[in-house]
Amino acid sequence: MPDTAAAVTFVGLGAIGLPMLQRLVDGGIDVTGVDPFPGARERAQAVGAATVGAIGDAPAAAVVVAMVATPDQLDTLVDQALAAGAVRGQLWAVMSTVGPEAVVSAAARLTDAGAAVVDAPVTGGVARARTGELTIFASGAEASIARLEPVLSRFGAVRIVGDEVGRGQAIKVVNQHLCSVHIVAAAEALALATALGLDPAEVLPLLESGAAGSWMLSDRGPRMLEGTDVEVTSQINIFVKDSGLVYDAARAAGAESPLLDAARERYLAAQADGLGTRDDSRVIETYRRR
Repeated sequence: MPDTAAAVTFVGLGAIGLPMLQRLVDGGIDVTGVDPFPGARERAQAVGAATVGAIGDAPAAAVVVAMVATPDQLDTLVDQALAAGAVRGQLWAVMSTVGPEAVVSAAARLTDAGAAVVDAPVTGGVARARTGELTIFASGAEASIARLEPVLSRFGAVRIVGDEVGRGQAIKVVNQHLCSVHIVAAAEALALATALGLDPAEVLPLLESGAAGSWMLSDRGPRMLEGTDVEVTSQINIFVKDSGLVYDAARAAGAESPLLDAARERYLAAQADGLGTRDDSRVIETYRRR
């Protein structure tokens, strides 16, 4: 019989969620993947995980990891978990990028039902999810974060950023401000290289090796030089959502964000051009088409 005290329910088997789930499987952790999409469940089964379509169908587990895509999906997940009546005594790690307001609201509902919650969004993308080198911005009760250590350590380096749920999401908002701007800046620069009659494939390694280099330039740049059908590791739709979270947080705080606002318009333009489910590197196509 499985040890439910050591078992994990992992919800959200998308581009980053799947390699995170595989890290748990490879670490010998008893984990069940949850995703409503059959294709996502099939990919999880291929790496050795048991899967179900809804959290109410998952076997009893001490830990729930939420890696859903949006605040609405988190809200729905909490609804389903509460309806299933298995929340009391669980420890939830909300690792999605959903913003401070959403995680505080979800934590309040779960805590009222007898669960503990850690706010633990991640950064590092698919490449670092695969290697277990994500950075995790963890906030919440010290004891809860300590209890999660065997799980979180499989994903990457834990940075404890406070004892209040919501602080991790606030830091992730700042992180996503930079990511949003850096991707668009890389796209604009490579599009400029083309307009100047240069071969961007020759320019890219030169830029990477100098002061203008960035992680996003090195990671997204090569994919920007490929076609629309390049492998999807993070959708345009995700950055429409994330840049929107940053936009809303900045407005609520009375902060100026003109660079973020300009980058957000590019993601919205790409989405309007039918590129929403394409890789976020395809934001470069807004420069080619306009």
